[in-house]
Amino acid sequence: MTLWTDFLSARGALFDGETVVSFGDAGAELAAAGDHAVVCDLAALGVLRVAGTDAAAFLQGQLTNDVMALAPDASQYAAWCSPKGRMLANFVVRRVDDDSFELLVHAALAATIRKRMGMFVLRSKVTIDDASAATVRLGIGGRDAASVVREMFGALPVLHRLALTPAASVLALPRGRFVAFVPPQSAPALWERLSSRARPSGFPVWQWLTIRAGVPVISPATADQFVPQAANMDALDAVSFRKGCYTGQEIVARTQYLGRMKERLILAHVDGLPPPPGARLYSPVFDAQACGSIVNAAPAPGGGSDLLAVLQLAAKDSGEVHADAPDGRRLALLQLPYSLPDAAPPRGRTA
Repeated sequence: MTLWTDFLSARGALFDGETVVSFGDAGAELAAAGDHAVVCDLAALGVLRVAGTDAAAFLQGQLTNDVMALAPDASQYAAWCSPKGRMLANFVVRRVDDDSFELLVHAALAATIRKRMGMFVLRSKVTIDDASAATVRLGIGGRDAASVVREMFGALPVLHRLALTPAASVLALPRGRFVAFVPPQSAPALWERLSSRARPSGFPVWQWLTIRAGVPVISPATADQFVPQAANMDALDAVSFRKGCYTGQEIVARTQYLGRMKERLILAHVDGLPPPPGARLYSPVFDAQACGSIVNAAPAPGGGSDLLAVLQLAAKDSGEVHADAPDGRRLALLQLPYSLPDAAPPRGRTA
């Protein structure tokens, strides 16, 4: 335990490891996210700092997005792929200044990313460090999140930009979600202020807000499974098709320009507890063969669970998809909050 977790525990936080699962009433916390505003501790999201005079060029050769075009105090989504073009991780990339960047990552993947990415540094002037302890991350979301952020910080950042305030650096993410990066010594006082306007809530509430935003988060259970487009990373502006080469780029580009997308990320609701990441989906179109995988799932307000899954388009078009087994719980497909790019026309051989 740390001083920060001791502070949260004294205010009713219930933990699973270092992750706050609730403040004693998970149902009321979810309801607040749907109707008002919530504040969540985001210890389950770690921070990797990539710095050095070669940091921008290094990341440009590793990530799917155009890091060189990113301005200081701006962010973007990006993915890090294997040579086969499948995502090992995805994250928010924030440019701190000319020579340093921070990656907001799934904490369970932080050590793996740091170690594996470090193998490619070679002679580049780059360091990769776990900077998670340098800040407390607080997520503010829900219907009234923007008004809470404006009132508490005196500024409202525009999407994917950072507002630098005396209390914290505040980043705006899609669908009215905000992440405040707070010095640890200032976090308790800021939490008390935020708690007067936003309901303290467990990390599953933040997961639900992220799912409803249609933003997938790769975890250890789903690493190295999906090309970025299958997880809608192109729809989230996380893939540049105009930059130079990066690891996995040939496969990602081929998927794009051959127009052969057979699966996409879907948003759905299912009765019961959340299926775990990596759980399989089934449809009569594919008989007993699995046709999709859960990426993220979380309890939903009013009961049941909302989820993001990569699913074969033929199964989606059939409208009948089941979790866990061919005769398992049936999914209710929901509308994503964004449009998918038009499919590129397939390119065949020319005479």
